[in-house]
Amino acid sequence: MTRALFIIDVQNDFTEGGALGVQGGAAVAAGVTELLEKHRDVYKVVVASRDWHDADNDNGGHFATDDEPDFVDTWPEHCVAGSDGAEYHPAFDASVVDIHVRKGQGVPAYSIFEGIDDDGRPVAHHLDELGITDVDLVGLATDYCVRASGLDAIEHGRHVRVFTDLVAGVTPASSDAALAELGHAGAEITESSVLDEATA
Repeated sequence: MTRALFIIDVQNDFTEGGALGVQGGAAVAAGVTELLEKHRDVYKVVVASRDWHDADNDNGGHFATDDEPDFVDTWPEHCVAGSDGAEYHPAFDASVVDIHVRKGQGVPAYSIFEGIDDDGRPVAHHLDELGITDVDLVGLATDYCVRASGLDAIEHGRHVRVFTDLVAGVTPASSDAALAELGHAGAEITESSVLDEATA
């Protein structure tokens, strides 16, 4: 097996009712759990990222402090380290995750490749060590961290599939644009049902 699953930021603050909740976030959390219940054996490694921001500063300008957030470069406070908002959504079974990645920690960060595991190692280290050539991508939000993670995975020489039934974004227009950009960069834009077809 040379395939990894990247699960991007399925956290309380990015799902309904959270500080930056997206419509459909809870359904993505449950859907990812269902996918792994059926197809965990497809993946050599499962990697999940979380935004993990400092509580006592603006995280390199990532948190809007004096002005209103522009929702492009500055954001309301979210996913503060140790807070409930930073935790995985309860519908997501994190027990099947092999590598937990935290990103942010004082600076703006969108891509899973900008994060580190509990031992301080970046995702690229694990991909190289495990011989991962293919990455399936799910999570939140399509138009920000999923987009950035997918583009970085392609930049790192991996073949990427994005499962459109297991992502959710901030707006339909920006999500569609992100998926189009990923497709143009070389990602395969498909649905998780391809896993059922592969094992049928």
